[in-house]
Amino acid sequence: MKNALNWFELPAGNFERAKKFYEDIFNYKMFVLDLGSNFKMGFLPFEEKSIGGAVVWNEGFYKPGATEGPLVYLNGNPDLIIILNHVETAGGKIIIPKRQVSPQFGYMAVFIDSEGNRVALHSNS
Repeated sequence: MKNALNWFELPAGNFERAKKFYEDIFNYKMFVLDLGSNFKMGFLPFEEKSIGGAVVWNEGFYKPGATEGPLVYLNGNPDLIIILNHVETAGGKIIIPKRQVSPQFGYMAVFIDSEGNRVALHSNS
C-alpha cells in the first residue's frame, strides 16, 4: 500500500456555497459532476494518478460537522499559510492557526469550512 488515504469526501449542506469556498481558498475552478437531482460532487485540486477528493452534496446522506467524522488533512504545500490566509474571507473560521508539528513532520492548521466541516492543512514549511 502506497498511501493510507485514497479518496475523501467533504459534506456540503449548501453545495454552491461550499463550491465557492473551496474555489476561493485554492484559487481554483472546480469541476462539478451532477449525478441527478439529489447528488452533486465537486472535485478538489489534484494531480493525475494522485489522491483526490471532492465536496459532495446528497441531502440526507452527507452531513457536515465540526466535531464528528474524519479529520482530513489537505495538502498545503509549499506553505499552508497561503491557503489559510483565504479561509476567513471565503466564509470559514480558523480554529488552530499554523503551528509546527515537529521539525521532521512540518506544519499543520485546522479550520471550519463554509459548511461547518472541520478540515486540516499540512505543509512542509
